[in-house]
Amino acid sequence: MGGGPRTLAAQAWADLAEPIDRQLSPLGLAAIEALAPRAGEAILDVGCGAGQTVLQLAERVGPGGRVVGVDIAPALLALGRARAAGLAQVSFVEADAARLELEPGGFDGLFSRFGVMGFADPVAAFAGFRRLLTPAGRLAFVCWRALAENELDALPLSAAGLEDRLDATPFSFADPEVIGATLEAAGFGDIAIRPDDQAVSCGGLEATLAVLTKVGALGRILRENPELRGAAEPRVRAALSARGQDDRVTLGAATWIVTARA
Repeated sequence: MGGGPRTLAAQAWADLAEPIDRQLSPLGLAAIEALAPRAGEAILDVGCGAGQTVLQLAERVGPGGRVVGVDIAPALLALGRARAAGLAQVSFVEADAARLELEPGGFDGLFSRFGVMGFADPVAAFAGFRRLLTPAGRLAFVCWRALAENELDALPLSAAGLEDRLDATPFSFADPEVIGATLEAAGFGDIAIRPDDQAVSCGGLEATLAVLTKVGALGRILRENPELRGAAEPRVRAALSARGQDDRVTLGAATWIVTARA
């Protein structure tokens, strides 16, 4: 497969969109419930990926509302557009979320499922998001807590013996004080950060093995170092098999549900 790291990551997610969505959906829904979208509202979905959360938001705002999904990956947006075909209240924008050029004050709410942890300048990015919200606008997102708390990534990394190659970017908001300071500096108020712990599953052993070795913390390492895959995959398979859950493998996910007001 050709392309740089970002292209490889997007294609891996597109290829496995259904099992990934099955795994992440309950985590994103917790943040959607915290946002509490209402009929007729306009919601911006940052890092919308293949569009599952856009559809979930669109169901809540109804035909009189509006949901705009933003992502930088064309392969994922193409899948999202196909999934949302026929929904007039849904649109997608290909852009770097940190540099969005959308109407100021045009959104009642901003949502993200694991799409806000990789900004080079997070304060500037969130200040930009705040400008897109109405004066009474709301923010809600879900992000990962520390790796050690997340069996979902810690187990495959440990099994493969590749912890030393971890890219820590997805865990950049593991410290709630960092989240709070970032949002305060960006001008948000009424900030609330609560832990959410869930056991999630993308299916049986084979589906779980595919997801864990192609996306997530271990998946990134193996995409960018394919020579490691031959040794890593059987080790991860053995670790998953030892759980005795071949039909439906569940792993612990530890996140923060973050809300704030503009």
